[in-house]
Amino acid sequence: MKRILAVAGIIVVLGLSSAKAVQPDEIMADPVMEARARDLSRELRCMVCQNQSIDDSEAPLARDLRLLVRERIAAGDSDAQVIDFLVTRYGEFVLLKPRLERKTLLLWLLTPLVLAGGGLALWMQAKRRQKSPATLPLSAEEEVRLAALLSGDHPTER
Repeated sequence: MKRILAVAGIIVVLGLSSAKAVQPDEIMADPVMEARARDLSRELRCMVCQNQSIDDSEAPLARDLRLLVRERIAAGDSDAQVIDFLVTRYGEFVLLKPRLERKTLLLWLLTPLVLAGGGLALWMQAKRRQKSPATLPLSAEEEVRLAALLSGDHPTER
């Protein structure tokens, strides 16, 4: 029984740790508008935490951004208008997933290019190994020395 309670406690704690930072006083009365606000909040970076969305962050700036998103939605802005407003105000860095544009092209292509380059390097290395013999044949002098070593008759080194 104690084990079951311990497991249940752990599940509750883990469940609470993934709870969103949205406070009850931030939630919009209209569930459709609130769903839009939550979706947008998941796409926006907390400028303080930098690796969290504003939906997950408990930083005061994240709260301000969440309220700003809800304010813009209540004013009738579309999702794109809300995003554009925040990008204009805070820059592209506010987006967790940067847009695919000319200035972000390197960011989007860098990972595939590095993976392709690594794959090409591995393929070239494998081809090079196939062309060169694994072991070179011993010279006559080396064969004599090896035979002497194997027979136990050790000639002095030169």
